Amino acid sequence: MINIDELSKRPSHADRRILKSKAITGLVVLLSAITTIPLAAILIELIIKGAPQINWSFFTEVVPSSIEAMIANESGNPIPGGVANGIIGTLIMVAIAAVISIPIGLLCGIYLSEHREQRFSGLVRDLVDILQGVPSIVCGVVVYMWVVQAMHGYSALAGGIALAIMMIPMITRSTEEALLMIPQTLKEAGLAMGSSYTSVMLRVILPSAFGGIFTGILLAISRVMGETAPLMVTVLGANFVHLDLTKPMSALSLLIWEFYNDPNLAALIWSTSLMLLLIILALNLVAKAIAAKWRIQ
Repeated sequence: MINIDELSKRPSHADRRILKSKAITGLVVLLSAITTIPLAAILIELIIKGAPQINWSFFTEVVPSSIEAMIANESGNPIPGGVANGIIGTLIMVAIAAVISIPIGLLCGIYLSEHREQRFSGLVRDLVDILQGVPSIVCGVVVYMWVVQAMHGYSALAGGIALAIMMIPMITRSTEEALLMIPQTLKEAGLAMGSSYTSVMLRVILPSAFGGIFTGILLAISRVMGETAPLMVTVLGANFVHLDLTKPMSALSLLIWEFYNDPNLAALIWSTSLMLLLIILALNLVAKAIAAKWRIQ
């Protein structure tokens, strides 16, 4: 005989579902917290070891010689000099890459979003995906054969072109995905009001998708800013600051590699890595502020 009191004490189906939902939610939160541990460890390590080396001269002076660094290490003083040549070189080469890749990526993304069913669009999309998976050193070697050998020397222009090749697929795919999220009725309404296709695309569709497009551009810049392999075979590096795009130039990622190979300058690895991280963080904050202001308007 079934006891009614025992049945009333058993958890109902709704209670079991709530309990299962809480358990899965707790598991997801736990796994998410675990994924942040490596990032937190990296940040803490960089701040502890890199912050003492950062001062005003770190931003305004060029890399010291190995002898100057050795004398500073033996006396227990911070290494003199800084990474001004790396900061300026990184900004210049990223600017060159952005000027080249952003227009190409935007136009290609617009084409892919507007002609999704065409066979040629499918081919272009496949090629973009393949290009996105190409190792960075391969891009550097190709640019070495195309640009460095043609110019008979390493240059900031060659480095910018190598970075642009890496940025184009990311900007293209992010632009396509951002435009696909815009309702088709928005474009139809603009065309119905008598506006041309170009006017609707430039004044309605692209501004509406600005947040997603700008995020893709930012991710592309963040990715290439820390690349070292393509710059090793295109830019080579320089120990002084200059603005000649046809000459070798330094970059923060290249300096980190050079410091790694020089025991006397090894202490600058942490501060330079921290600097690179701070620049990327600043770009993210500025981009979010601009995107938020654009959406409000």
